[in-house]
Amino acid sequence: MIRTTLATISALLVLALPAQAADDVIAAPTLRASVTVTSDVVRVGDLIDNAGSAALTPVYRSPDLGTTGALPVAQVLSVLRAKQVIGVMTGDIKEVQVTRLARTLASKDLETAVASALERRFGLGDAANIAVTFDRGVSDMRLDASSTGALQPVATRYDARSGRFDIAFEVSNDSNSTPTKLRFTGTAIETVEVAVLTRDIDRADLLKSSDISLERRPKAEVTGEPASRERTIGMQLRRPMRAGTPIRVADIVKPDFVQRDQSVTVIYQVPGIYLTTRGKAIESGAEGDIVSVLNLQTKRTLTGIVTGRGQVTVQGASQSAPMAPAVEQTSSLKRDEAPAPVDTAALVRNLVQAPASQAQIAQAQIPQTRVSQAPAKSE
Repeated sequence: MIRTTLATISALLVLALPAQAADDVIAAPTLRASVTVTSDVVRVGDLIDNAGSAALTPVYRSPDLGTTGALPVAQVLSVLRAKQVIGVMTGDIKEVQVTRLARTLASKDLETAVASALERRFGLGDAANIAVTFDRGVSDMRLDASSTGALQPVATRYDARSGRFDIAFEVSNDSNSTPTKLRFTGTAIETVEVAVLTRDIDRADLLKSSDISLERRPKAEVTGEPASRERTIGMQLRRPMRAGTPIRVADIVKPDFVQRDQSVTVIYQVPGIYLTTRGKAIESGAEGDIVSVLNLQTKRTLTGIVTGRGQVTVQGASQSAPMAPAVEQTSSLKRDEAPAPVDTAALVRNLVQAPASQAQIAQAQIPQTRVSQAPAKSE
């Protein structure tokens, strides 16, 4: 009976031992194959799991911001032993990769921040039109990963005559109450997008798409309104210009459809009659311009509107001003009288020999009187 009782107690003790041992065993420290850090030092707790009280002990200087370094395992174990960390499980790890996280500010982002700080200040316009050049070539900049705030300008100086700027920024830090401070100096100039000639152009040349390129030029170089590419194509220059010259709106005009001393077609147009004859332009003009032409048949000078290439139209006043109704034109006739026949041939001659001014042309309009061919009644 006693022997059976002892066997039972022994069995219970054997069953209880693993559970008790599991509670007492401390997990072994295990080396990590890759590590990411945000501070400027690497600590024991960054390198191994289950570091215990030694976790906050610094052991290495971190790599540069945004870079990765490699540590041989043998070297790591040696450093850990010096810090009283032993029994580290390494498995098959040959080296430890340590990466320092960082916030990267691209050079374009820095230019945008400077332009935004100067926007609509000191006589400058929109930030998109401000070209920024730093004194020293500024490439991508890396900040501590905890510097998550926006670039806030805290001091801005600008000289409008030289275009020089000196701007200080602050960036808030999540892990530190002291913000990160940045300072940039350089030149900022307002620019405009303008059409620029790709070759030398004469006054009479029509501008083609291949003659124009779009560039950003300092606003001070383009006095007046800059011309867009769409606005210049198909136009003419007021004067010859050389390649590389920016084009202003004041530099371009509609192409001349009529050149001075050019032989042109003169069109006489009044209600019911359309005549053409040859003439010579006395002056140049674009479509819609009013020019003077010489009627080669009558040797008289006329004024008309350029309506096409080599074409000038002379219109009667009846085209722009409505005439009185026919009843008012015949109200002075007696009841039994018939109106006199219209001499069409004389009217045509009068139109061909039209005077120079529009007021005189109006006198040659066709009356809107109905012509009756019936003979008048005898008394």
